[in-house]
Amino acid sequence: MAGYERRRELLKEFDDTKAGVKGLVDSQTAKIPTIFVHDHDQANNLEDNYSSCCTQNRELNVPIIDLGGINESQDSHKEIIKRVGEACERWGFFQIVNHDIPSSVIDEMIDGVRRFHEQETEVKKQFYSRDVTKKFYYNTNFNLYQSKAADWRDTISCILAPDVPEPEELPEVCRDILLEYSEHVTKLGLTLFELLSEALGLNPSYLNDIGCSEGLFLVGHYYPACPEPELTLGASNHTDGGFLTILARDQVGGLQILHENQWVDVPPLPGAILVNIADLLQLITNDKFKSINHRVRAKKVGPRISVACFFRTHFGEGMQEKVYGPIKELLSEENPQIYREIAMKDYLTLHYKKGLYGASSPLSHFKLLK
Repeated sequence: MAGYERRRELLKEFDDTKAGVKGLVDSQTAKIPTIFVHDHDQANNLEDNYSSCCTQNRELNVPIIDLGGINESQDSHKEIIKRVGEACERWGFFQIVNHDIPSSVIDEMIDGVRRFHEQETEVKKQFYSRDVTKKFYYNTNFNLYQSKAADWRDTISCILAPDVPEPEELPEVCRDILLEYSEHVTKLGLTLFELLSEALGLNPSYLNDIGCSEGLFLVGHYYPACPEPELTLGASNHTDGGFLTILARDQVGGLQILHENQWVDVPPLPGAILVNIADLLQLITNDKFKSINHRVRAKKVGPRISVACFFRTHFGEGMQEKVYGPIKELLSEENPQIYREIAMKDYLTLHYKKGLYGASSPLSHFKLLK
């Protein structure tokens, strides 16, 4: 109990600075605080395992899908749907090019996240909060008090849909690009859910019609350079909540996914957007599409910046009452129902109570008893 209370005191002391990990770096710390030190098995000791897998199989690359031919012909459309379906079943991740989000908009969104985090602490402090119902807030580690060890990153979070925030609710330093980028991502999300519906053998509008694209939640992660990257992680092993994640990132690298029990690097591809299946889409597809564990390695170089847009329900009027379960059209004697129906309120409460799960998927809480 004494150790627990001491750790709690250290967490609160760090949290109360409202300066985040960036504040530690600005203080020119040469050693990371103990609250950031991960168990060695959870941090970076899988390097040799990863190197070995790359030596044995150089084909372990996340699929890259060109959306440029989506409306060119029926054959090209079918080929894209086939590739999307295969990626969702085998990898849970894929990169897309020719997605119609201008590179200039992506670059400006990444720079907007940088501008916010590199402001003076006193300016940022006014947005520091752990109230997840706010339209915009900044903090470090949403699960700071639940996790075994903190991750080396700071984050801005913004609820962008279904209710668009008022301009005055957003910081001026990134206000315009947040709103502009969300319009592009919303359009891309609608297209992706149509492709995913077709890949499932459903009507193209199916997933959009049941509300998968209604909620949009954006997070802008800032991973400062770390003096001891071998002791910590930028983001712990986890799967994403919600239905689908659209990720833009700079060229620093560090993202890894767990594929066939091996950690596989996902190098940045200039101009590409990364897409991954999240837990609720795995649930409603009855495990046909896979929500895959991933993590971010801490690095001596930085900052690394990423912008993740989650299509998911959030705490808001009418959204918590939504109930989701496996899509009936996908069930059969050969493919019996795996999960029970769940209310979004229960799912969100569990998400924020437990934080990042590690190897244990939150979906296990919703499996039917055999």
